[in-house]
Amino acid sequence: MRKIALWALAGMLVSVWVFPVLWGLLTSFKTERDVLAYPPVILFEPTLANYREVLFGTSSILPNLISSIVVSSASTLLTMLIAVPAAYAIARLRYPGKKTSGFYVLATQMLPPVGLIIPYYLVLQKVGLLDSYSGLTTIYLTFSLPFAVWLMVSYFEDIPYEMEEAALLDRAGRLRTLWYVILPQVRGGMAVTTVFVFLNAWNEFLFAVVLGGNRVRPVTVAMFNFISVEQTQWARLAAGAMLAMAPVILIGLAAQRHIVKGLTVGAVKGGGRR
Repeated sequence: MRKIALWALAGMLVSVWVFPVLWGLLTSFKTERDVLAYPPVILFEPTLANYREVLFGTSSILPNLISSIVVSSASTLLTMLIAVPAAYAIARLRYPGKKTSGFYVLATQMLPPVGLIIPYYLVLQKVGLLDSYSGLTTIYLTFSLPFAVWLMVSYFEDIPYEMEEAALLDRAGRLRTLWYVILPQVRGGMAVTTVFVFLNAWNEFLFAVVLGGNRVRPVTVAMFNFISVEQTQWARLAAGAMLAMAPVILIGLAAQRHIVKGLTVGAVKGGGRR
């Protein structure tokens, strides 16, 4: 009975996420008439017209998907290149102002994003980076980097110091120790951080709608075009949402093993602090 109750509870929790996704998937195959029918139509003749229109029609989001892939991939790559050595330094090294630098990284997470829109806009306008891949990537880097650093710090702190000291005693050097000893131990944490950073950049809307434009318009902004004062094109909006979810789902499935390992690493062994 206890196992059945746990499975029932788990099913209820999962359904909270699954039901909206399944409903959106069904909506993407409906016509607008079926979408607006009341009571809701469960049995209907599916159509691919919404996907054809969203991909190849006048309201195609294919260029916007490419923009999202470019901006999200670039910001994720730059974030990880900076966050990994920064988190390693905060977690493992002793240097003057260590606590101050750690608090500064944490404090940047406390700033409300809406309060930074106008300063970001004025700065990018001054340097001519409005509506550009480099400008939007830089802005995404500013809010994803503190999150990635603090997430990676917890994984670095779980590595026993004895492994690092043994490598240093063998004259491996700090960089060789980081590359050959430390990083293989935190691959799960790096996978988790990479997925979360990419997901945050992919789903971001506020900065994209203000700092983007005609040349750089991520998919989250493009889907907003299906909503107007006169009507909301629910079927096409659902089809666009399914297409926007696909890359993130594929990345999650590909890195599933590392994600599970990274999320549980702190629960199966003690921390390495001293």
